[in-house]
Amino acid sequence: MKFQFIYEHKQEFAVRLMCKVQVVSESGYYAWRKRPESARAKADRALEAEIEPIFEQSRQTYGSPRVKAALRGKGINCSRKRVARLMRLLGLVSCHRRKKRKVITTDSQHSNPVAPNRLKRDFTATKPDEKWVGDITGVWTNEGWLYLAK
Repeated sequence: MKFQFIYEHKQEFAVRLMCKVQVVSESGYYAWRKRPESARAKADRALEAEIEPIFEQSRQTYGSPRVKAALRGKGINCSRKRVARLMRLLGLVSCHRRKKRKVITTDSQHSNPVAPNRLKRDFTATKPDEKWVGDITGVWTNEGWLYLAK
């Protein structure tokens, strides 16, 4: 990681200075640059190329367990932790969509008497205080549902 940082910033700062600050040897940095890419790094790059389309096809909702399962479906075997690490490096973060719960606020199947509908949706009044209407709103609080009548 230190060598990678030095490589990425060599246009901005002197290599010798960055090696001194990072407490690494210059010869080690130059040896790292000449070293061929490891088999693991090549395999990771190939796996990243498989992970990104799966993540995008899921509309960015799949996390590492589901991406791993999709890879297994393609015949690619790897661990969930490896998939999670590569997703983290690629900046792929799944968005959690909450399940919609149906909130039941009215029970129309009761045996209680129902008040007659005298207005029949005609809310126009010819004089003040002729027609009064109201409404109820449920508000969720730490104590549970509270109802506001207006």
